[in-house]
Amino acid sequence: MVPWTVFDRHLLEQVIKDHHLPHALMAFLPEDRRSYLQDAIDEMFGMIPPSWEIVPEFTETIMHLADAGHVILVGRGANFITTRLPNVFHVHLVAPLVKRIERMQQLEHLTAEETAKVINKEDRARGRYMKANFHVGIDDDLLYHLVINTDLIPCPDAARLIAEVALRTLQDGAGD
Repeated sequence: MVPWTVFDRHLLEQVIKDHHLPHALMAFLPEDRRSYLQDAIDEMFGMIPPSWEIVPEFTETIMHLADAGHVILVGRGANFITTRLPNVFHVHLVAPLVKRIERMQQLEHLTAEETAKVINKEDRARGRYMKANFHVGIDDDLLYHLVINTDLIPCPDAARLIAEVALRTLQDGAGD
């Protein structure tokens, strides 16, 4: 069996490696929209490449990884970028904010208030990124093959469900 590789926060590292960009850029490229003014200032002073240069590099890396196969791509518009590829399966995991806070608290060891702020900030940033770069909403369920509420379906069951449905869908060619 071929192992799977997850690219979530490591997706940025892969883009930097693939396009021979300075590693210091990692601190300046959050998954958020950059304003036109900020892009122009950054370009003028040569601080970081503008988003109209970086987003295509993300797209190229994401397409390359998807073509290679056996990857799980999270963020940076990967679900939208790969939407027309026949060998992909898109999943959107959802849960009520209260459950998301509980889970993240266990992982990050933050207070409930700190965790809520982080989640809200990340959700807004992802939404802005998708709107600015791909003109779609991140919560558009039509972008996904499967949407799972992990409050109602435990994570181990969700993982089995994803694997089973993805395999069946991709083998039947219904992933087109």
